[in-house]
Amino acid sequence: MHVAVVTFPGSNCVEDATYAIGAVLGASAFTVWHTADTLESGGKPADAVVIPGGFSYGDYLRCGALAAHSPVMKAVTRFAESGGPVLGICNGFQVLTEAGLLPGQLARNAGLRFMCKDVHLGVARTDLPFTHRAAPGQVLRLPVAHADGRYYVGDQELAEIEARGQVVFRYVDEAGNATPEANVNGSRNSIAGLTNARGNVLGMMPHPERAVEALLGGEDGRVILESLLSA
Repeated sequence: MHVAVVTFPGSNCVEDATYAIGAVLGASAFTVWHTADTLESGGKPADAVVIPGGFSYGDYLRCGALAAHSPVMKAVTRFAESGGPVLGICNGFQVLTEAGLLPGQLARNAGLRFMCKDVHLGVARTDLPFTHRAAPGQVLRLPVAHADGRYYVGDQELAEIEARGQVVFRYVDEAGNATPEANVNGSRNSIAGLTNARGNVLGMMPHPERAVEALLGGEDGRVILESLLSA
């Protein structure tokens, strides 16, 4: 698996993602600068794309809004339209919504504060390139680190998203219950991650790439990244 990790000015999780995919999980990871018009390295095209977390373009205007208009996003869009798997993490999720590859948007956390903590996620779907190694209803513990992670979408579109089964992860408690207390940023319907209608583009606020080694506090992120690498 040859994985392109898209890099914008201000991205600060590129090393985390390439380390997790390459050094820990043994796949091939290469970075693609925001001005690139192709997703390849050494003449070999990407098999998957990861848009990592960070503060693309300093998060000026609105998180992910400037990055969504970078030249490389034309290549990402073509890749997604061809059916290739695209994973956006944190700021990468924001970029995907701003680019129109995912519905809705990420707004300021309900508490209006940056948060950095571990959360629990309930896995709602296991039939996707990103979750096929998870068990139905499995609860994962992953870190979040964001100020603008509250998923928002209008009532009608929310109903359509739910009806199509696009919600992949919800904030839950340790027992797997989607309680108001577990919904750390106030996202609609406790949504922590969702996919496009086709199922090949996933955005999520928690960071699976920061949970791949027990030494660093947990390995639950492997479920997601190993699913992607074996899709």
